[in-house]
Amino acid sequence: MSNSFENSKNQETVNLKQLYINTKVEDVFSEIETQLIGLRDIKIRLKEIFYVLLIDKIKKQKNNSFLNLSLHMVFTGKSGTGKFFVAKKTALILKKLGYLTKGHILKVSRTDLIGQYVGHTAPKTKEILQQAFGGILYLDQVHELYKPDNEKDYGSEAVEILLQVMENHRDNLVLIFSGDKTKLEPFFKCNPGISSRIGNYIDFKNYSADELKEILIFLLETQKRYKITFGALLKFLDYINFFSKLKSFANVRTLNLLLQKAIAKQSIRLEKELVTSGFLAYNSLITITEEDFNALTPTDIISICGQV
Repeated sequence: MSNSFENSKNQETVNLKQLYINTKVEDVFSEIETQLIGLRDIKIRLKEIFYVLLIDKIKKQKNNSFLNLSLHMVFTGKSGTGKFFVAKKTALILKKLGYLTKGHILKVSRTDLIGQYVGHTAPKTKEILQQAFGGILYLDQVHELYKPDNEKDYGSEAVEILLQVMENHRDNLVLIFSGDKTKLEPFFKCNPGISSRIGNYIDFKNYSADELKEILIFLLETQKRYKITFGALLKFLDYINFFSKLKSFANVRTLNLLLQKAIAKQSIRLEKELVTSGFLAYNSLITITEEDFNALTPTDIISICGQV
């Protein structure tokens, strides 16, 4: 009797496609596909993580053996590579799978966690963690949190609290450690307890010039409501190639700063045209030209470099 029960249980099938549909996560993946240009490896990695968690959930439901997975993650990469966007979508995916109750995300940095005097850091850090429960706590530039060469720094106290929470409250809180790869490596070497509790490491590469061109066109069409001439597009690529060689290059953030400068120059150009002719065609109002990029001054360029 027992054997026949086990056999029938073993022959039970699972409709994975239907389970996938039931999670209603397809909408999230569609948003990632349409709103996140390039980053093919990141998209594949997200789906891999999703299916590992989906299968794990099925095993739990069937009272079968399952993995004791850590959902804490590390996102490495330079600024403007889409890390926070992907983190927000990850929160939604985990909520739809039932791993998080709220699916919100709270982005914090060193100043949000570290106190200014003895006894201030612990309550400050715990308050942030309380706000993050049910979702993701996104620790931006986390390497700044810990300064081992400064004995009076309170960062180690915050790190210790984070470590305790990672172990004791991982059922309804996910921590994502974010920052530049070269700066994060020393942080994790100094804090091996944290790195041993990380489930996934995802590295965000810099965008290529062609990908940034696609992003520019996408932003102009969907958010800014502008058009751009072919000559202006070539000028944009020239600037991107220049900025990409600088240490301060910040991918989409640099793109946005460059675009803002060009739009400002367009406004100045249109004002002069209006004074001269007395009227403006609507098409002129929504078109960025090569002249607008040519009008950028050395001060504008330095400003873009400094703001990223």
